[in-house]
Amino acid sequence: MDIEPIDSSSASDLPAPNFPVVGVGASAGGLAAFEAFFTGMPELVEPGMAFVLVQHLAPDHKSILADILRRCTKMQVFEVEDGMLVQQNCVYIIPPDRDMAFLNGTLQLLEPSAPRGLRLPIDFFFRSLAQDHRSLAIGIILSGTGNDGTQGIRAIKAEGGMVMVQSIESCDFDGMPRSVINTGLADYELAPKEMPAQLLTYTKHSLGRLAKSSSRPVFNEESAMKKVFVLLRAQTGHDFSLYKPSTIHRRIDRRMAVHQIDGLENYVKYLQQSPTEVETLFRELLIGVTNFFRDPEVFHVLESQVIPKIFADKSPGSVIRVWVSGCSTGEEAYSIAILLLEHMEALKANFTVQLFATGIDSRSIAAARAGVYPASIASDVTPERLARFFTLEADGSVYRIHKTARDLIVFSEQDVLKDPPFSKLDLITCRNLLIYMGLQAQKRLVPLFHYALKPDGFLLLGTSEGVGEFDNLFNVLDRKAKLYRRKEHMHGLHRMSMGRFMPHQTGTAEAVQFPAKQGVAKLSTTGTKSLREITEQALLDQVIAAGILVNHHGDILYLHGRSGMFLEPSPGESGINNVLKMARQGLRHELTSSLHKAAGTRTTISCPGISVKTNGHFTTVNLTVRPVNTPGVADSSLFLVILEEAPLTAPASLPEVAANNQAATSNENSSFTTDALIASLRAELRSKEEYLQCTIEELESSSEELKSSNEEMQAVNEELQSTNEEMETSKEELQSVNEELATVNTELQTKVNDLSRANNDMNNLLAGTGIGTVFVDHQLRIMRFTPAASSIINLILSDVGRPVAHIVSNLAGYTNLVHDVKRVLDTLVAQETEVQTIDGKNYTMRIQPYRTKENVIEGAVISFVDITDIVKTRNALLKANDLLRLAVVVRDAQDAITVQDLEGEIIAWNPGAVRLYGWSEAEALEMNVRSRIPESLHETELAMIVKLSRAELMDSYTAKRLTKSGQCLEVSVTSTALMNESGKVYAIATTERARRNETS
Repeated sequence: MDIEPIDSSSASDLPAPNFPVVGVGASAGGLAAFEAFFTGMPELVEPGMAFVLVQHLAPDHKSILADILRRCTKMQVFEVEDGMLVQQNCVYIIPPDRDMAFLNGTLQLLEPSAPRGLRLPIDFFFRSLAQDHRSLAIGIILSGTGNDGTQGIRAIKAEGGMVMVQSIESCDFDGMPRSVINTGLADYELAPKEMPAQLLTYTKHSLGRLAKSSSRPVFNEESAMKKVFVLLRAQTGHDFSLYKPSTIHRRIDRRMAVHQIDGLENYVKYLQQSPTEVETLFRELLIGVTNFFRDPEVFHVLESQVIPKIFADKSPGSVIRVWVSGCSTGEEAYSIAILLLEHMEALKANFTVQLFATGIDSRSIAAARAGVYPASIASDVTPERLARFFTLEADGSVYRIHKTARDLIVFSEQDVLKDPPFSKLDLITCRNLLIYMGLQAQKRLVPLFHYALKPDGFLLLGTSEGVGEFDNLFNVLDRKAKLYRRKEHMHGLHRMSMGRFMPHQTGTAEAVQFPAKQGVAKLSTTGTKSLREITEQALLDQVIAAGILVNHHGDILYLHGRSGMFLEPSPGESGINNVLKMARQGLRHELTSSLHKAAGTRTTISCPGISVKTNGHFTTVNLTVRPVNTPGVADSSLFLVILEEAPLTAPASLPEVAANNQAATSNENSSFTTDALIASLRAELRSKEEYLQCTIEELESSSEELKSSNEEMQAVNEELQSTNEEMETSKEELQSVNEELATVNTELQTKVNDLSRANNDMNNLLAGTGIGTVFVDHQLRIMRFTPAASSIINLILSDVGRPVAHIVSNLAGYTNLVHDVKRVLDTLVAQETEVQTIDGKNYTMRIQPYRTKENVIEGAVISFVDITDIVKTRNALLKANDLLRLAVVVRDAQDAITVQDLEGEIIAWNPGAVRLYGWSEAEALEMNVRSRIPESLHETELAMIVKLSRAELMDSYTAKRLTKSGQCLEVSVTSTALMNESGKVYAIATTERARRNETS
């Protein structure tokens, strides 16, 4: 399989892989763990997933981890290149001095932004893997020091992924595994060799559940889910039924995959039998990822805009109250405390700060109270703040928060959905909590926060959250940072949402207040002017009998005066009182049209002389609908409905009555016809009124349906927004940690250094010995060769891979190299031959099989050992042997054999000369030839020596010689001149034999 890098610019166009991707992180001692992990992988089963290995590597040292792992697995192993596409059944290894991220199924390499010693490559990769691969992401932490990977597995768990960790007893270095285990988020604690089997079982079950869940109706197990909520509430005291269903189902499906449980009913039974699993599920539902000064832009807004305004209207010694809801492990609470302390220092004044940090996870609250954090927070906190508000522990691994910041905060367990809130607060932060809650819970919490804040208090939400339909309760200060400021709401609004947390208010006997429908009346007033005062102020401009303050939907906000003559309660459930539904017969049509016209034109609409049926008779009523302008509020959409009884008309004059009577008498004959016409007109009028009433009711029904559809669309939109917010959560978490902890893998580094040193030693050894070596495979292609082989066989680097038969050699008279190599490969019997190069050098050529550690033949090794000096020495020994044989002859001869230089000094004296003359060899070597010649013969003998020095040939002659005892012997002398390589005489050798007729 060829893996080609792809252009990162097109990464977003790639389909996301639908198979699990396993991120494996390790540090010191990780090599042995990697080898054990892949050795434990079943050989006959393809895992169906990809493995990405992230290890702390020395940035200036080339990694050989890929070469090592290729011996442990049949899967293809690659060192990652930028933009490489991740494929199934492959292993990918991070290169040195790089951070790596997972994006749209590809691996992206980045240059580390943090200095060496502060990098966290495992956290960096795990976060990107969780963000991109969601529930198909799997994180494994193996042996290592420090705590790199702990934040990354939090992100994987938050997205519904699975986490494995190496068991403590099997670790060479347990820092990283222990840090993960202490979080309580690890699904499995196993030795590396046991992990593959469990991993395959989990993925098989998890993918099976994913396929089933995609084919079944959404949330068709409502009854079983309720049982899960009951068990959670019974053991933990917290109700998760208001949390987002998709999040709950994803977490439960993952826990079922961990335990290989099919069916939610079976999981309910398992929960009933295992209280520890209930606790584990509770912890997983509360997974939170946070860090100091998370989202620096948001904290800059908080520091520059919010905190100065909180202190602006307060005198020294005043109380500042802040609530951090969902505080997790306390980083955000301490971050805000630091900002408050810095601002008080800038003001040079003291204030009483009460900072409440709450959550429902007891472990997280305990960690927050301890105020101890890993040394990696140095990447989030400036050096100045670290020096002032933190203390580095003796071992240098953790920071502890100073007492000045710790004393400002009260940490406590609190369920924001059921426990009473704090009150009179200047600031509330609730970041990334609402995105995990359902719409009903969000509608409960936003008004709750409004109630808890002081007038003009501040609310800070997560960057993916908002106040939804409650924009009438808050002003937006910074939409990007999700910063809001409390409005002063109208009395009676959202009272149903406040529940028991807000006191009910009642009006006077002449004023009745009705709760308004949520999402209908979105208005507020400034100052302390109430709705009653607004209504009464408008009524002072009119002399009326009854006035009703309504919104543009007709919902009654306030009643003034006696309105029973015109309005009556509508049948059905009592809830929101609407003036259109309560209008008596004859009034509803005109009231509806007038309110509609007034809302459209923003002008006063009058309808005089309306006939309204009241208590069995009809009353003439004058109707006026006029808009009400609320000071300081634009487009408040309030209207005042004015109803007053019309004055009676004056009685007709007598002449007119008489005339009418006369006319009636004169038309007496046509009375029957008139009565019939009147009856017909009344019937037609009644029919039209019924038709009009039906039309009005249909319009109202359509309007209600439209409202319902609109609310459903809003709910769907909020669900989509929440889904989008969940997708952005990992991005926020990825921004929180972007450094590397460069803890060099001691064990791997040592082994790599040893291997590198051994390779260097071997190369230098082969180069130093001058042994030429050529490695060939079964096809006689050259695999490697040493530099010394280049002078024997003409080889260059580009010849690697070529058949050895194609290479011209410098061997003289030897052409059987290919034949001999094939014979060695066939018989596996080594062969040795002496060869000579064309420049006269001699070598011993040895051909032997190439055997691996497993005794597998993978080719042949041709070696050339230089024996030129040996050959020369051998030839010299042959010559020496010849000389030795000659020396034996000289030694054993009976004649006296002597050698003398041209000056007459004796330089050789054989045993024969000892016997003949009596002097020993040592004595003779100190003598001159003159001492053995009688004085009378000196000149004659010297002349002969001179003649011999000229290389003139001389026959044997008779001469006289003295013995040690002084006896003069007559001897036969044969003299020979000895010459050196240049032909110059350097000595004279004589053979002397006593004559038989010698005399004393």
